[in-house]
Amino acid sequence: MPATDLPLLIDAALEAGKIATRYSGATAQRWDKPDGAGPVTEADLAVNAMLEQRLPSARPGYGWLSEETEDSTARLTRDRVFIIDPIDGTRSFAEGSRTWAHSLAVAEGGGVTAAVIYLPQRDLLYAAAKGEGATLNGAAIRVSGVSDIRSAEILAAKPNLDPRHWLQGQVPEFKRVYRPSLAYRMATVGQGRFDGMLTLRPSWEWDIAAGDLIIREAGGTCSDRLGQPLRFNNPHPRLNGVIAAGPLLHDALRAQLDPDSVGIRP
Repeated sequence: MPATDLPLLIDAALEAGKIATRYSGATAQRWDKPDGAGPVTEADLAVNAMLEQRLPSARPGYGWLSEETEDSTARLTRDRVFIIDPIDGTRSFAEGSRTWAHSLAVAEGGGVTAAVIYLPQRDLLYAAAKGEGATLNGAAIRVSGVSDIRSAEILAAKPNLDPRHWLQGQVPEFKRVYRPSLAYRMATVGQGRFDGMLTLRPSWEWDIAAGDLIIREAGGTCSDRLGQPLRFNNPHPRLNGVIAAGPLLHDALRAQLDPDSVGIRP
């Protein structure tokens, strides 16, 4: 099934890019979601409407989970589910930046089987199907081989370097870099452009599902902050952070995190 789902996701992502780029970013209508859940724009809603019509119509037996659709427990009864972020990096989009992405995935039995991350304004399309490897614009990609934390470039927001998250308060000496869009950060790790990424705060499934498969199919390891495999289509679709890198660097990062700091907000 991943082999047939991936072309469907690619076509849908390309159409999403056409829709989103009709809007002018900073002048697109914008609202703030309740309870501090972040912004949403008319472009997010337009892309979501297209995807919610197109994808379930092509796969009527699949469930649906999207950032911009009210959640329903009906998806929990389905073997396969679409996990969608219509625009990941909405703040960047609303500011007129080019760094935002469409993130589309299919999960089966808790694991992602097909995934696409598409940045239309950067002409970057990352894709993966389970057991078939990962690609960027059709060319195979591979995670970095860097294993020494001290020489690694790690994508992380500043709050993740709070000493309280690390054993004995000792933050590893790596080069911290940052990019908007969690999906894009994960894709660049799969590409080997950066050596790893981490986010220690609870993470929505739609932000990370596609990136999880792309990294794993590119030879990397992706887990929650405690080193547990990521599982998707949970009743509450939020996971316990993300650590992603090549296998050796992933294990080195995980070994230096304090497991007792899980309750601390990054």
